[in-house]
Amino acid sequence: MEKHLGWFKNQPDESNQAGTFSILNSSKIEIIKFDIALLINLSHLFYNILRLTKLLRQRIVCWHMEKLSLSVNTLFLFVLAFGGLYFAAPFLIPVTLAAVLSMVFIRLSNFFERKGASRAFASFACILLFVLAMGLIIALLSIQLGSLADHLDGMEKRIVGMLESLKSWINETIGIKKAEQQKAIEQGTKGKSGGLILSFASGLMGVLINTVLVLVYMFLFLSMRGHIKKFLLKLVPKKENEDTTEVIHQAGKVSQKYLSGLAAMIGVLWIMYGIGFSIVGVESAIFFAVLCGLLEVIPFIGNLTGTGLTVLAVVAQGGDGKMIIGVLITYFLVQFLQSYILEPVIVGEQVNINPLFTIMAIVLGELVWGVAGMILAVPLLGMAKIICDHYPHLQPYGFLIGPENPRKPKTSVLDYFKKVFAKN
Repeated sequence: MEKHLGWFKNQPDESNQAGTFSILNSSKIEIIKFDIALLINLSHLFYNILRLTKLLRQRIVCWHMEKLSLSVNTLFLFVLAFGGLYFAAPFLIPVTLAAVLSMVFIRLSNFFERKGASRAFASFACILLFVLAMGLIIALLSIQLGSLADHLDGMEKRIVGMLESLKSWINETIGIKKAEQQKAIEQGTKGKSGGLILSFASGLMGVLINTVLVLVYMFLFLSMRGHIKKFLLKLVPKKENEDTTEVIHQAGKVSQKYLSGLAAMIGVLWIMYGIGFSIVGVESAIFFAVLCGLLEVIPFIGNLTGTGLTVLAVVAQGGDGKMIIGVLITYFLVQFLQSYILEPVIVGEQVNINPLFTIMAIVLGELVWGVAGMILAVPLLGMAKIICDHYPHLQPYGFLIGPENPRKPKTSVLDYFKKVFAKN
């Protein structure tokens, strides 16, 4: 009996075994559930990471597209602006020239107003001084032209002799007879003399009308400059009025600095060219000195043009090779003194533009507005750089226009006289 009971006790308990299996199964199920939940959470996390990455990429792409779109729109605006400048040149040239010139006389007008003069009277006094200065220059050129006219007969004979020598060279080298050359010249100039006279008369009348318009515009700009400044400040929010005022001040200062310094430097160039050409023996040396100095208003191109005209005049006057070399030496010596002494001392801080964009602005100005565009290109580009430097979206363009290695501002002789006027 006990044996059977012992055997019975040694048998495995099926209920206990079933309980153990149920516990194990439930543990495995819990583990599987946990793994599944973990996988689901990881998949949700991975999905959210992918979605966030996609959103960030879209934001970055949109940001770059916005910057690219802004740049494209800015360039497109520039193209439209230059198109408008070209077609509206007859109206805009006198207005722009008067605006730039009036900025030069703002300090002088303020000086007269501090002395008790009204703004209208101070503006009229500035215009009167400007007209007197231009009259003196024109009178000097007229006197020199009168002395040059005395030598025109001799110059004409020399030019005719040079043309005959050229015809002979063409006949000997190419084989075209002088009679055929003369016939081609007559056919090319036939019927054009009347048109040339008419175009010259219409051009002279246009210059006179534009001169009067410039003087009227200058007077109005000087007398209404406070009203114009208030208008510009009303275009921007009040919180930006201080920055806008600074931009207006800096833009006006660029024009004043460039043109007033340029005028002083032209006066010194007249003296140096006059002395050099007189020593060389150029006839009407003062005339060509004044011409070379006036053409300095067009950077890089004006001085070369003036010197080239002087060389041609020397050749027409019968000058030899030594005289031509003397004119060229005078030119290079004056340019050396201008670059290393006159510009740093007299002009001081100039328009902060690199040479590449200076030349490009002059060429583009000539295409849009002719000679007036060449004269106004540098001060207008300097004002545009000031505007670009004060607005974040346009700062890359200001950096591109500026010099590669910006120089520190220098104090010029003109600054001293301006301080004297300010104290008085």
